[in-house]
Amino acid sequence: MIQPVTEPSMVAVTEPADDRRVLVVAHTGRPAAVEVGRHVCRRLVEAGVRIRLLAAEAVDLDIPEADIGTDPDCVAQGCELVVVIGGDGTILRGAELARPSRTPLLGVNLGHVGFLAEAESDDLDVTVDRVVARAYDVEERLTIDVTVQLDGDGIASGWALNEVSVEKAARERMLELVVEVDDRPLSRWGGDGIVCATPTGSTAYAFSAGGPVVWPEVEALLLVPISAHALFSRPLVVSPSSVVAVEVQSETAGPAVLWCDGRRTVDLPPGARIEVRRGAFPVRLARLHTAPFTDRLVAKFALPIHGWRGASARRAAYTQQPSAPPVTPPE
Repeated sequence: MIQPVTEPSMVAVTEPADDRRVLVVAHTGRPAAVEVGRHVCRRLVEAGVRIRLLAAEAVDLDIPEADIGTDPDCVAQGCELVVVIGGDGTILRGAELARPSRTPLLGVNLGHVGFLAEAESDDLDVTVDRVVARAYDVEERLTIDVTVQLDGDGIASGWALNEVSVEKAARERMLELVVEVDDRPLSRWGGDGIVCATPTGSTAYAFSAGGPVVWPEVEALLLVPISAHALFSRPLVVSPSSVVAVEVQSETAGPAVLWCDGRRTVDLPPGARIEVRRGAFPVRLARLHTAPFTDRLVAKFALPIHGWRGASARRAAYTQQPSAPPVTPPE
C-alpha cells in the first residue's frame, strides 16, 4: 500500500517578538543529549530567552519554564532559532520542524562526523553565548522536492535536505531503473538503486555510494547509482534547474522504496515514476564560524595535510631564493 510522504503547509515567517524564543530539539534517547539539552535550556532561560520544547521531549528535559509545542507544522513559528542537539539524523528531524516557518537551524553535534552540525558539545557555553548575542550568520541550503506518479496520477510528494533515494526493498532482488534528465533518456541501470542528492547531502549517503563531495555554495543536483550493473554508472552532477526522473521498470525483479533523507518512505509499485527537482523552499542554517568548507572537510574526515606550507610560507621561500645570474645574449 502507498504511504504518502507528508508535506507540511508553509507558514509565513514572523519577526521574533520582544520576548525571545528558541525551540530546543534533542535526541532524548541518549543520556548525553538529555544532559546537554538541559544545560542549553537552563543557560538560555538564565539569559532571558524563552524555551519551547516538543511535547514528546519535555518530560525528559524537565524544564518547568518551557513552552510546549505539539503541532510539528508550526512548532517553530515565532522562534528565532531551532537548536538541535544530537547527530545528523536528529538535525534532519529538526530541519523538518524548522522549514515550514523558515526558522534558522543550529546543530550541536553529539554524533560522529556531523557535517550538518555547526557546534561541538565541548564548545557548549560559547555556543549559547553566541545564540544569546545573536552572533551568527544565516545561510540558505538548497533542498529538493520529489513527486511520485503512477500512470500519470500523483500518488505522493515530499522533500529532502540531503537526498532522495530509490532503493530495492528486498535484499536478494535487483531493481531495473531508467533515468532521464530534462525529458531526455540518460541510461538504464540494474542494481540496488540511485541517490539524488543536494550539495549538502554530498557528504552523506551519496558520499558512501561513491559520489563526489560538492561545496555547499555550489548549486547543483547529484545523481549517484548504487551498485549498478552497467559499464556506465558514474556519478553525475546536473544543473539545479534540471528535472531528474527515475522510472521503476514494470518487469523489475523486486519491490522498490523511496526514501527522503533516510526518514520518510513511500512504497513504489512497478511502473512508478519519481521526479526530482530543486526545492521551492530552502532550509536555513545558522553559522557560528566563518571557516572555509575546505577546513571543515579536513577536520571532519581527519584528512592528511602534512607538507602543506601555506601561501605565506611559499612567498617567503620565493623571496629568499638567490636571484638568477643575468643571461648574456649571444654575439
